[in-house]
Amino acid sequence: MARTIALVDDDRNILTSVSMALEAEGFEVRSYADGAEALQGLSGRPADLVVLDIKMPRMDGMELLSRLRQTSDVPVIFLTSKDDEIDEVLGLRMGADDYITKPFSQRLLIERVRAILRRSEAPSNGTGSDEAGKVITRGGLVMDPARHMCTWRSKEVTLTVTEFLILQALAARPGHVKSRDQLMDAAYGENIYVDDRTIDSHIKRLRRKFKAVDTEFDKIETLYGIGYRYREN
Repeated sequence: MARTIALVDDDRNILTSVSMALEAEGFEVRSYADGAEALQGLSGRPADLVVLDIKMPRMDGMELLSRLRQTSDVPVIFLTSKDDEIDEVLGLRMGADDYITKPFSQRLLIERVRAILRRSEAPSNGTGSDEAGKVITRGGLVMDPARHMCTWRSKEVTLTVTEFLILQALAARPGHVKSRDQLMDAAYGENIYVDDRTIDSHIKRLRRKFKAVDTEFDKIETLYGIGYRYREN
C-alpha cells in the first residue's frame, strides 16, 4: 500500500510540483493550502508523514504542529525560508523531525521523506539488526524499539523517531562518546546531511522531555567540541 504524504503549503506552485514529484515516486499525496484546512483533513484521515510550511495564513506551521502533537507523533518535515533560523530551531524543539530550507531540491526532499519513513517503520516491522531491536535497560531508562516505547523510572517519555534513535545510539554504549557525525548517521542514515545545530536541537529537546518527568535527570552529557555520551552511573 502506498504511503500517504500530507503536503501543506500556501504556495500553489510548490503544492503542484512537489505533489507530482512525490506521486512519481509512488506516494499518495494529499495537499492542503493552509494549516486550518490541513488540521481538519488530518483529523479525519491521518497521514504517514507531513511536509509542512511554516509561514501560512489562517494557521501557520508552528500552530499546526503544536495541535498535531497533542494527539499524534506523525513524522513532520518543516519547509522554512533561508532567514528563519529561529523558526527551524523552534520547530525542532516542538517536535518536528527535520527541516528543509527553501528553495530546495525535490530529490533532497524525497530522500528525506524516505529516510524518515524508514526510521518510523524500523521499530515496528522488525527491520534492522537484532541488536537494534533489543530492549535497552540503563538504570531508570528502558527503551523498547519494537514498540517505540521509552520510559524513565516507570514514567513514559514520548519521543519522535529521530529523538528515539539518537537516544538509542547513546544508551546502547553508556560512557562512550558519540560525535555529532555519528549521531547524524544513527538518526538520519549515512546519505543524508544535517548540520550540527540540528543534532544539538534534538539533544536539548530530549533533555527537556526527560526533565519534565524528572527534574534531576542528567544522563545526557555534553563534551564540548567532541560530542555527547550517556552517563554510566
